[in-house]
Amino acid sequence: MSAPTIAVLWEDWADRAVPLPAYETAGSAGADIRANLRPEDRETGFILDPMRRAVLPTGIRVEIPDGYEIQIRPRSGLALKHGISLPNTPGTIDSDYRGPLGVLLINFGAEPYRIQHGDRIAQLVVAPVLQAGFAVVDTLGDTDRGVGGFGSTGKR
Repeated sequence: MSAPTIAVLWEDWADRAVPLPAYETAGSAGADIRANLRPEDRETGFILDPMRRAVLPTGIRVEIPDGYEIQIRPRSGLALKHGISLPNTPGTIDSDYRGPLGVLLINFGAEPYRIQHGDRIAQLVVAPVLQAGFAVVDTLGDTDRGVGGFGSTGKR
């Protein structure tokens, strides 16, 4: 199977010098995406206070081929060092969405965190999608686990 191509359109206001999403190593599953701040925020950056959520602009829109999605995931270094994550991880961008691509971040850390123009803020994973059918039935098949829910399989 050949890799899909994601069409990218710059927003009118975007800084085209900010790199497009890119895989940083040959084995990377996720392509890093960068903050492309609005012109009025580029010099000072954007402060994400503790427990604050904000959508950071990327300056792009995408066209994802049918049968695929883009998952937005946190960057592990930002999470470990600063507590920066995504409150809805992974975020999903559907193939029929054509609006601006923003990244919803949250600061779980104890200190304010400054996001500079061009900083890598998240990663994108392009993944195939299957749409299932749903059918009402009279019973479900039995399993060893049965109705055991959260924590039912134990700790070890």
